[in-house]
Amino acid sequence: MGSLNGKAAIVTGGDSGIGRAVALAYHREGAKVVVVDCHAAKADGTAQEIEKTGGQAFFVQADVSIAADCARMVAEAVKKFGRLDIACNNAGIGGEIAPTADYGVDAWQKVIGVNLSGVFYGLKYEIPELLKVKGGAIVNIASVLGQVSFAGSPAYVAAKHGVVGLTQNAAVEYAAKGIRVNSVGPGFIKTAMVNPMIQDRAVNDALVALHPMGRLGESEEVAELVLWLSSPQASFVTGAYYPVDGGYLAR
Repeated sequence: MGSLNGKAAIVTGGDSGIGRAVALAYHREGAKVVVVDCHAAKADGTAQEIEKTGGQAFFVQADVSIAADCARMVAEAVKKFGRLDIACNNAGIGGEIAPTADYGVDAWQKVIGVNLSGVFYGLKYEIPELLKVKGGAIVNIASVLGQVSFAGSPAYVAAKHGVVGLTQNAAVEYAAKGIRVNSVGPGFIKTAMVNPMIQDRAVNDALVALHPMGRLGESEEVAELVLWLSSPQASFVTGAYYPVDGGYLAR
């Protein structure tokens, strides 16, 4: 019996990177998983992998920056599995690199739309379903940049700081109703967002140097923390921010 046996979960940005690792971890512990991504379903996607290994999963194409898409992903999850117990609001983008005064307005709105509004829309439509089952767990993926600055990334930093604050607010509002809401702050993780950057050896070495452990993280390392926060083992944990960053914030 897995720690999430019988539970139904949503993972946004679930077809690659951290989202994929989270979805697979949820499956490993017995959850039924709704894999959400803005890209079309792939023949070898996360949902298909879960099904091939005996689990229950299905794919929903949705853009989390659109409120109606978030409402639909939750509605489809409940229609398919009859309930919703867990959500990991993970979908995110990196965005333009430029100083604040030079940052494009459209670029700003795009990053805020996905990385912050997308989390808000997720919470808005997930929480009512968790209330129906008398509680559950939500984990929002923030970043180490939800705590500190990173020159050239004003939109990303602002959005991730916002995710941490939004998480705390929702946690306080719904704690007495059995809903736990926490955030996770990954350091630089080897994902599709980071991989193009680290093809440049100098950039790779500079990023590695920011992590006292001397390496970048793996998606599966983040997923294990998300899994714990989503499980009954974290029953007295809410409103918290947990870095998983190889010591980045301790420097």
